[in-house]
Amino acid sequence: MQLATTVPTTQPINIVPIFSGGGTRLSAHIGIIKALHDMNFAFDTLVGVSGGSIIAALYAKGYTVEEMRELALATDFKQFTQFSLVRLLREGGLSSGDVFQTWIDKQLDGACFSDLPLDLNILATDVNGGGPVLFNRKSAPDMKVSEAVRYSMSIPLIFSFKPFKEHLLVDGAILSEDALFEDWRGDGTPSVCFRLQSTMQKRKAIKKNLLQLPQYVSMLIRTFMTAISREYVNAKYWHNTVVINTGDISAVDFSLTPEIKNSLFDLGYHTTKEFLPKKCASVMRTSAL
Repeated sequence: MQLATTVPTTQPINIVPIFSGGGTRLSAHIGIIKALHDMNFAFDTLVGVSGGSIIAALYAKGYTVEEMRELALATDFKQFTQFSLVRLLREGGLSSGDVFQTWIDKQLDGACFSDLPLDLNILATDVNGGGPVLFNRKSAPDMKVSEAVRYSMSIPLIFSFKPFKEHLLVDGAILSEDALFEDWRGDGTPSVCFRLQSTMQKRKAIKKNLLQLPQYVSMLIRTFMTAISREYVNAKYWHNTVVINTGDISAVDFSLTPEIKNSLFDLGYHTTKEFLPKKCASVMRTSAL
């Protein structure tokens, strides 16, 4: 089945969206969902990775695009930091992540995977050699979704690592692409990965004697997350991937203004509208093979 570059509006097109990365740039994922609705794409199965797991969880719970957008605009991301260098040394992260987990659990009304009307899949990374760890209604029906989201968005050095059984879990973005492109519905429905990418921002030179440890750690985290977002996309997955370039807006910008959040929403929306139709023909053709 081959689609024209303009997606028809009469019959919904089924896909499995993968919302990958993001951090504080989650407004871009909300714009992506808005574009999918406007382009008549349908999905009852979705995948959340790292910051993308936040929006995937909210949507799976039943939030509308406008409700998610209002929540993102009203939320001060700085409340999730509470940085401590002592905690960094003891627990591997500047922040415990507890404030965030409490916040997202409240937004989800304490829902477990089995409570959700949609099939939500959340991926985290086991740095203890276990690779990807999947949470969904099959593997963890009674687990709170907020707990899985907390695992998946554990940006290294920002949030403390979290133990789960024999795993030591951190950010789901530290995954090979092979872990993302599964047959999530079990019926060949094509997956499309929406991946946020940023570019390194050139800053003023810092004199060596003025560089303090907190500033150094902040620069290190920003550089690390930018490097992950710019990781090479394997050629065999390129036709299933839509890259949203957020410029110099980093995944760890905790002081985003409402204007920047709105610009991220628009960026996610317009990039999806522009590039997804160009991917459709190859995505649907590949899935039919």
